[in-house]
Amino acid sequence: MLNCGLVSFQSIQEVIMAQSATLSVGDRLHLRRGKDRIVYAGMPSEKTYSIVQRKWEFMYRGYAWNLFFSREQARITIDGVDISVESVTPDEIRLRVE
Repeated sequence: MLNCGLVSFQSIQEVIMAQSATLSVGDRLHLRRGKDRIVYAGMPSEKTYSIVQRKWEFMYRGYAWNLFFSREQARITIDGVDISVESVTPDEIRLRVE
């Protein structure tokens, strides 16, 4: 870790790497190079939301599965990537990939 005055190089790199996104139902997001893609799948109940983790795809083949989270859960990890959920509604999710 380099020290550049008051802010460390590692802190700057973490800020640059963080990505904010708003996904509507069906929208997808590539988490990071070499990592999976996710799709917001909405809320099957008022206390639960679902995210699809797409592991692999080739032409018309591939595989994916639904992950279910409590609406109260603000921090999740998918494919080793930490995600902060800022808000979630039946129509969209706002998150920050760290």
